[in-house]
Amino acid sequence: MHEGGTPRWRMIRARRTRRVVAGAASIALALITSGCIDKRDAKKMIEALQSSLVPDSLPVMQNTELPFKYPPELYAQKVQGNVTLRIHIDAQGAVRPESTSVVESSGYAALDTAAVRGARDLRFKPAFAKGAPLAISVLFPVYFRHPEASPLPGDTVLKPRD
Repeated sequence: MHEGGTPRWRMIRARRTRRVVAGAASIALALITSGCIDKRDAKKMIEALQSSLVPDSLPVMQNTELPFKYPPELYAQKVQGNVTLRIHIDAQGAVRPESTSVVESSGYAALDTAAVRGARDLRFKPAFAKGAPLAISVLFPVYFRHPEASPLPGDTVLKPRD
């Protein structure tokens, strides 16, 4: 908690939202002065950004098993990698497959493709804002690890308890 009982993450999120709105307002002003859009359209754009809802709760994955299939040829070679996806989760908790994109590639096209394909089968409890379900885009990391391969840099190695 921070000043006044407001959680720190909420203060940071509000600060980021203000920065985005200020940045969009600057862009709108630049577009107006260059003649690309008129004042009415710029005002609508700014109002839309200001009314953007910040979720009260984030989506929660409901899958009991991850739907990502390790490509057999890469598994046989003990190839490992991380893929970061941007997924859009609708207000019902379904991933919109047409909006899934690779934000950070593993360096292996087959791993990237497997991550995108698997994302179609993810199911979530949707995000909520002001008591209503909310569609939201999130970054979703997918880790492909071979049980017999060495950990990648940055992996945490946990030893099982005896």
